[in-house]
Amino acid sequence: MSDLAHIRNFCIIAHIDHGKSTLADRLLEITKTIDKRDMKAQVLDSMDLERERGITIKLQPARMEYEYKLSGSRLLATSKEGNASFSNTSQLEARSYVLNLIDTPGHVDFAYEVSRSLACCEGAILVVDSTQGIEAQTLANAYLAIEHNLTLIPVVNKIDLPNSDREKTAKELKDAFGFTDEEILYASGKTGEGVESILQAIVERVPAPKGQVDAPLRALIFDSAYDTHRGVICFVRVFDGKLMPRQKVFTLGSKTAAESLEVGYFHPKMEKSEAINCGEVGYIVTGLRDVSKARVGDTITLTSERASTEALPGYKHVKPMVYATIFPVSGDDYPSLRDAMEKLRLSDASLEFEPEHIPSIGFGFRTGFLGLLHMDIVQERLTREYDLDLILTAPSVAFKVVQTSGEEVIVQSAAQFPDVSTVQAILEPWMKVNILTPSDYIGPIMDIVTKRRGISGNIQYLGEDRVDMHFEMPLGNIIIDFYDKLKSVSSGYASLNYDFIEMRPGDLVKVDILVANEKVEALSCMMHRSVADTEGRELVTKLKELIPRQQFEIAIQAAIGGKVIARETISALRKDVTGYLYGGDVTRKMKLLNKQKKGKKRMKKIGKVDIPQEAFLAILKK
Repeated sequence: MSDLAHIRNFCIIAHIDHGKSTLADRLLEITKTIDKRDMKAQVLDSMDLERERGITIKLQPARMEYEYKLSGSRLLATSKEGNASFSNTSQLEARSYVLNLIDTPGHVDFAYEVSRSLACCEGAILVVDSTQGIEAQTLANAYLAIEHNLTLIPVVNKIDLPNSDREKTAKELKDAFGFTDEEILYASGKTGEGVESILQAIVERVPAPKGQVDAPLRALIFDSAYDTHRGVICFVRVFDGKLMPRQKVFTLGSKTAAESLEVGYFHPKMEKSEAINCGEVGYIVTGLRDVSKARVGDTITLTSERASTEALPGYKHVKPMVYATIFPVSGDDYPSLRDAMEKLRLSDASLEFEPEHIPSIGFGFRTGFLGLLHMDIVQERLTREYDLDLILTAPSVAFKVVQTSGEEVIVQSAAQFPDVSTVQAILEPWMKVNILTPSDYIGPIMDIVTKRRGISGNIQYLGEDRVDMHFEMPLGNIIIDFYDKLKSVSSGYASLNYDFIEMRPGDLVKVDILVANEKVEALSCMMHRSVADTEGRELVTKLKELIPRQQFEIAIQAAIGGKVIARETISALRKDVTGYLYGGDVTRKMKLLNKQKKGKKRMKKIGKVDIPQEAFLAILKK
C-alpha cells in the first residue's frame, strides 16, 4: 500500500514529434517497469496507426516504482504561480515512490485527451525538441497545464542530435514561461542521457496528491475502453477513499449502478490488485455494456454512499469541430458500418454520429470530428479494422442558422440547409489562431491568413528569430487546406494551434454542384459570397480532372440558388486500360485490369455517373 506522500501523478506534454513517447520508453526502462526483452519503440502507442504515423492518438497510463536516493542538495520547486522557490531534500525520504505517468497526444485535434490527463495529475513534464524549439502546441498545452495548477518541469529533449541547440531552446522557454536556468533539464529520450534527473525532479518538484483516505469514495473517469467479454473498463484517478473489487459502485453523472468486477493498475498492461488507494491511478472492470453509462468526466462512488457524496468537477463537453458523412460504397454494408461505428465510439469518447440519408447516395452517418486528422484516423480505422469500403463527403463546419420565424437551428452540412427564403442570418464559428514561425516567414503567413478572411492580432518575439503570431479566423477557412499552405509558405517550420471564440454572422451562400444535371448534395458546400465565384470555378475544374470519362458527355456545374456560376464538360471517351499492351506476358494485362476493378470499388454511382472518393475530397484541395 502506498501512502499519499510517496505518490506522484504526472503527464508528459509537448508538440507532436518532440519525443514524448520515446522519453516515456526510457522512463519505463530505467524504472524497470518493463523488462528489456519486452521493450520496443513507443511502447505506450498501442495502435498500429500510432506506430505507422509516429504520433500518439490515445492517452495511455503507466505505473512505475522508482527508488529515490537523497542527493543532499537543495532542490528547486516551482510554485503554481510560476515563481521559483527552494526547499531542502530532508523533507523527502530515500525510498520507493509510485510514479503514475499518463502519456498524451500532441496534435491539435487531440487536445481533449491532454485536458483529460491534466485533471488527474499534479505535475507535467514539458518537453521541447532542442532542434525545433517551442511550437504552437507547446504553448497551448503548457497554458492548459497552468490553468489546471500543475507544476511544470521543463525538459529540453533530443540533445544527442547534431543540430541540437539547447541554449537557444532554453532561452525560448525562459522568454515564454519565465523559467530559470536551474529549473530547465536537458535529456535525450533516445540515449537515456539526463532521464535519471527527470525522475529525481518528479519526486522533488511534483506535489504529492491530496485526498481524504477515510472519506467516501470519489474516483474520476478520465478514459475508458471496451472489452467484448468484460464490458466497459473505466480508467480512473481516486481522489478520496479506496476502491476494492466486488463493490457496488454508482456513477453520479449518469446515475448508473454497476459492480467493480476487477480493479488494478497499469504496468503498463492491466494487472489486477486488491485495491486502488487514495491518490492513485488505476482501472475498474464494470461489466457495463453501454459506454454512455460511464462517461469521461463522471464521478464513481459507492452505491451505499451516493446520497452524501458530491461529484468531482467534470470535464467540459468537447464538441466536434468538423463534420462529414460516411457512406458504405455498397448499401448492403450499412448494418456493418453501423456496428463498426458503435464499437469505435467505445474507444473514442469524442466521436459523435447520427444516421443521415442523401437520396443520390443512400444511407450513411453524419459524423462529428475534432479535426481533419481525427477524421482521417476514424476513416482509416473503419477501413482496416472492419474491412469496409467507404465514401466520405467533403468536410464542413457547423453553422447556426437564424430563421425568419426567430428559430435558431444548428446545421452541420450544406445539404441540411433550409430553404433560402426562410433564412434571416447565418452564423459561423470563429477561432483564435496561434502560429509560431521563424520571423523570415511573417510576410507570406500574413498573406495566406488575410486571403482567408483572417484578422491580425499581436505578434510576440520568442528569442531572436521566432515569433508568436495571433489571429482570428473562420474555422471553415482553416479546415480547407490551410495547414498545408502554412507549411508550404514557411518551408515546414510554422506550427499551428486554434481554439473556438464564438459564432459570428457571415455573408455565406450555399454552392451546389451538379453532375450530369443531377444535384450532388454530398459535394455542396458553404462559401463566403466574396469568393464563391472564384472557388466555384476552381472546384468544377478540379472535379473535371477527377471524375473519369464515361461513354457520354458529362456536364459539371456550380450553382448558387438557380444561377450557374461555373461549368466544365467532360467529353465522352471509352477508356481501354490495356490498349497500349501488345503481346508479352498476360499477367501484365491482368494486373492492370485488377487495378481498374479495385478502383471502381471506391466509386459511388450518382445517377449515371461513377464518382471516385477523391472527388468528394476535392474541396480540400481548392
